Amino acid sequence: MTNTATLATLSGSDLAADPNWWRQASVYQIYPRSFSDSNGDGLGDIKGITAKVPYLKELGIDAVWLSPFYPSALADGGYDVDDYRDVDPKLGTLADFDEMSAALHAAGIKLIADIVPNHSSNRHEWFREALASPRGSAARDRYIFRDGLGENGELAPSDWESVFGGPAWERITEPDGTPGQWYMHIFAKEQPDLNWANREIRDDFLKTLRFWSDRGVDGFRVDVAHALTKDLTEPLISKVELSAANTGTDGFPDGSHPFWDRDEVHEIYAEWREVFNEYNPPRTAVAEAWVHATRRARYASPEGLGQAFNFDLLQADFDAGEFREIIARNLAEATESGASSTWVFSNHDVVRHATRYGLPQGGGKHAQGQDGKGWLLAGAPVEELDVELGLRRARAATLLMLALPGSAYLYQGEELGLQEVAEIPDAERQDPTFFRNKGVEIGRDGCRVPLPWAPEGTSFGFGAGGAHLPQPAWFSRYAVAVQDGVEGSTLELYRKALKLRRELQTSEELQWQESGSADVLRFSRPGGWQTVTNFGDAPVDLPTGEVLVSSGPLDGGQLPANTTVWLR
Repeated sequence: MTNTATLATLSGSDLAADPNWWRQASVYQIYPRSFSDSNGDGLGDIKGITAKVPYLKELGIDAVWLSPFYPSALADGGYDVDDYRDVDPKLGTLADFDEMSAALHAAGIKLIADIVPNHSSNRHEWFREALASPRGSAARDRYIFRDGLGENGELAPSDWESVFGGPAWERITEPDGTPGQWYMHIFAKEQPDLNWANREIRDDFLKTLRFWSDRGVDGFRVDVAHALTKDLTEPLISKVELSAANTGTDGFPDGSHPFWDRDEVHEIYAEWREVFNEYNPPRTAVAEAWVHATRRARYASPEGLGQAFNFDLLQADFDAGEFREIIARNLAEATESGASSTWVFSNHDVVRHATRYGLPQGGGKHAQGQDGKGWLLAGAPVEELDVELGLRRARAATLLMLALPGSAYLYQGEELGLQEVAEIPDAERQDPTFFRNKGVEIGRDGCRVPLPWAPEGTSFGFGAGGAHLPQPAWFSRYAVAVQDGVEGSTLELYRKALKLRRELQTSEELQWQESGSADVLRFSRPGGWQTVTNFGDAPVDLPTGEVLVSSGPLDGGQLPANTTVWLR
């Protein structure tokens, strides 16, 4: 499977028109409220992003993925959307957005917008209208309202639990003041689920896709792409029955779940694809779809969204055999579907990989898997975290990832080697998962702390004021200004690797090479270059060739432990 054109041979103007630009793009996720604050109010904003476009250009990325920037009460970090066709006034204006879009495009950087179709916020005009309207009204039909069970409807329609903890149903008070119906919310109660069986919902989202595409958005990241369509035929099955029917940890391989990964969702994305194809080049999309591996390709089909995240490497231990199996399987799936693979280690929802890789394999004695959350819940005991080892492994893993065919998704701050921020007082946390699941979930605030741009100041250069989440003192060592131009820094490693990636990428294939050790992964790419990663604890012999870049210092003819090198 090859590109019709490659990043390596395209000029800036050609790249702008290349319909395949996304297939091997390096995409940088910006969480707007924590990236850069232009007005000193402690909250990152659109003008702050525009001011950092030169930094993004020097970093060497191909696209920015902008997490939600819409008006929101921040019940879930912006994923509770009040208005899908506007900018949160705390972040800026539509004019600011247009200025940012123009600056990114002038720098040769594409723009991908997060879109949140499963639910609106409870402040959206539609939901306010639904609350003011009677049972059975057209306004209520935009959402999922049900009468309750019990003698007076006092029991929820089912015992389903929300992802954030607690019931997945919330009872309303009717306009006449009496206890009323219940509405469904897979996530927070401030995020009522939309009714995608309603034609008005489908048409309005097509309008939203065109609205942002007309403003220069090149693609969309689709939040919870697998949850839109639902089968709520009564009686609703119980959570025990749901659990019993789940035949694998990654979902229902037959699509029978009442609200996750139903086949009908692809009818929606076929309509979206028609809108995407109205533009030249066609708008792109990538699905966030936590589904059974056998069903992922459906989201990535050319007739649908075109690409879907695979989170397999993100969930893996730092292990050569596990990495090889995941890479080989996902490349085979991509070949079969005609999509390109996606690779990611960190994002706004997970513990940063520099921290995960510094914990004992499996997450330590407080493990809930390799996600690091058990360690955080236990109070982040310092004796369990090897910060230096975590960073070495994170650098090695990222350099391996950037050598892979497909698109690489990076999360703001990982280019600085940032660790997860564990030391956030309960009173300063913001994530609803922490408040709704106390003692079970620590929340995602630790990866959302505003970035350090300078080693000093009230917010380490984030803005003239403070920061909306507390920054630890150790952030000063990771600041952009401290690493800029410093040979061997994580920032300079990312810059060098991303520049080389763009120059070296050709067709979307690799060839596994004999490594001589179960702890070493080695593969070559078309064009005569290769990558070697030593996952083990001892040095190994380095193959002959010109060293292009390495994730850490090399020792003569040896490749040290936890190190990746690119050779030609």
